[in-house]
Amino acid sequence: MTKPYKAGIIGTGSTLPESKLTNLQLEHIVETTDEWIMKRTGIRERCILDKEVPLAKLAADAAAKAIEDAGITAADIDLIIATTVTPDYLTPSLACCVQKEIQAARAAAFDLNAACTGFIYALQVAQEFIKNGTYKHILIVSAEALSRVTDYEDRKTCVLFGDGAGAVVVSAVSQEYGIEASIIGAKGEDGGVLTIPCCYWNDEDLEKRNEGKVQVIWMDGSEVFTFASRIMAESTEQVLEKSGLTPQDIQFVFPHQANIRILQNAAKRLGLSMDKIYSNLEYTGNISSASIPVCLDEAAQKKLLKKGDKLVLVAFGGGLTYGAVTLTWSKN
Repeated sequence: MTKPYKAGIIGTGSTLPESKLTNLQLEHIVETTDEWIMKRTGIRERCILDKEVPLAKLAADAAAKAIEDAGITAADIDLIIATTVTPDYLTPSLACCVQKEIQAARAAAFDLNAACTGFIYALQVAQEFIKNGTYKHILIVSAEALSRVTDYEDRKTCVLFGDGAGAVVVSAVSQEYGIEASIIGAKGEDGGVLTIPCCYWNDEDLEKRNEGKVQVIWMDGSEVFTFASRIMAESTEQVLEKSGLTPQDIQFVFPHQANIRILQNAAKRLGLSMDKIYSNLEYTGNISSASIPVCLDEAAQKKLLKKGDKLVLVAFGGGLTYGAVTLTWSKN
């Protein structure tokens, strides 16, 4: 009996906007301090996409880098999955806009919204298409312009979020490499603790926000923190057990970059030192679904990843959603 194909990451790419919003700048916008932000979040600055630039341009740039890194061309891409909560349009989808930009004429394209867990959900979807032989090369591009849905008069949220794009190419790899196990999940009953209205909002949505600000992020920070601190470690433990690994077998954990205290709590629960928890939070802030692929590309560019390394990718996000993946790195 023929074994199913094994899916792995064969190329990475990322792009961050050049414009920065620092904590010192935020001190002049809202009542806060650099010291308070660093202590509570670990964030020093975040990247901000210029208003004149569509998110699709940023996404396409990251996508092109991942395709080049994979040693293929845009014509080889069979499917584009874009993850975002801040698309330029509801239609055409961000994936279709990226397809146009990179001229991947053969590719099917769709968007996937699992908030900050979007990249993990997309990996699970891509893996299934690769395993059953439906597609050969799948582009996942995760891109966010959270500055466009941030109320800079709300000091509880405006210090957290930034913009950026990360991409990977997922293809069939040798059986000893690639995705070993994955889990995804949701707690929709608690979705109201983090919301961004789009085409509908109710009186409660309006009451939670500053007057005149509707289509912006609102978050119950303490509830999200409690959920995240628990689910990051739980998801990691579950996916490790599923793949027959222990925390000590792992070279790096690539977590969603939301808050340094969440990462520290997860490391402590897993018995891992922080040098195994990859983080770029200090200079990117929370870029939602883009955070993990951006981190992966950074680590690859720094030559921190070796072929055969065991990695965990883990995220939580609005919805509420969560997910984790174990994989064996397949790139030289």
